Amino acid sequence: MGLTVAGCRARQQRVLEQMQARNIDRLVVTRPEHVQYLSGFRPHHLMAAIVCLDATGQLTLVAPNQQPPSTAADEILTYEAQWHSTLRLEQQWAAAQVLGDRLQGVTSNHVGVDAALTGIHALQAAGLTQITEVVDFEPDLWQLRRRKDPDELALMQKAIDCTEAMYVRAREIIEPGILELDLFNELQAVAVSTAGEPLTALLGNDFQCNSRGGPPRHQRAEAGQLYILDLGPSYRGYFADNCRTISVDRQPTVLQMEAWALIQEVFALIEREVRPGTSAKQIFTSVQSLLAEFPHGEFSHHLGHGVGLYPHEAPHLNPFWDDLFEEGDVFTVEPGLYSEALAHGMRLENNYRVTADGVELLTPFNLELV
Repeated sequence: MGLTVAGCRARQQRVLEQMQARNIDRLVVTRPEHVQYLSGFRPHHLMAAIVCLDATGQLTLVAPNQQPPSTAADEILTYEAQWHSTLRLEQQWAAAQVLGDRLQGVTSNHVGVDAALTGIHALQAAGLTQITEVVDFEPDLWQLRRRKDPDELALMQKAIDCTEAMYVRAREIIEPGILELDLFNELQAVAVSTAGEPLTALLGNDFQCNSRGGPPRHQRAEAGQLYILDLGPSYRGYFADNCRTISVDRQPTVLQMEAWALIQEVFALIEREVRPGTSAKQIFTSVQSLLAEFPHGEFSHHLGHGVGLYPHEAPHLNPFWDDLFEEGDVFTVEPGLYSEALAHGMRLENNYRVTADGVELLTPFNLELV
């Protein structure tokens, strides 16, 4: 399972249309997410790769060591990322030399790059000395990446399947006395087994009991506490991100159940009100007002965010942004309420996809505290 050639070609076409709108002759990207998004090839995290997309539609991939199979590249070039099994430190320079040889004599007036990562060597390979203008195209790529194609959704669903299996296992083994590190190791094993291979990124940020979140500690859960698990495995580059809270002794208090019931109203609001064109900032404000009705806890973080090749993408359900939901967005909704009275608090998080007239729930599994 991976990105399909047809899916990559469709994404290339949308990128080409945006390049034309911005008068860009050539796009050169080196960020691994962008290389994968356009070509279907995800380089090893210790190796560099370059994608060059010309306004003619020609896509050239520079890959480490050998040609990868099943890519959406018109031309594949390779460079030596290792010598005698030792990783080279100057990989981007070596990859850029290969691309530069291929582009020798070809001029460009306007070159787009993912400027946060692409360095001087790749720019020189693209003909820096003859370029009239270098354009940071990365914000355009972030915007284009919001629309998830079927092959992307399939990878995200696999990551979501890993989280569901992790929560099933968590409910089996969470009890008073369990060590946070032991739970983390158990859930990691379940995720890898479900994926059928090593995951490509973090399993999530939050594995602490009686805490809003954080990495696992050498600390044991106690009766009466709530255990927040915010899990975000990445399968072949694409992330899931959802959260469940479990009562350690399966005896939530009346106050905890009141907080839990109010959080359920947030998901009902999302499913009732979100559709293409809805203001994500306004949704945040509405939820903030709803959760403020609970006098024994506070909601003190974002409501959610887009997810895909990176854990936090647009749209941002956050007062610091003013995004509008778009068809094809995949986003999280993670309302929480926190206080000592709730020991220490709870967060629940679902993943949704924006459809033509509403949203589709991608994480329809157990939200119960027990």
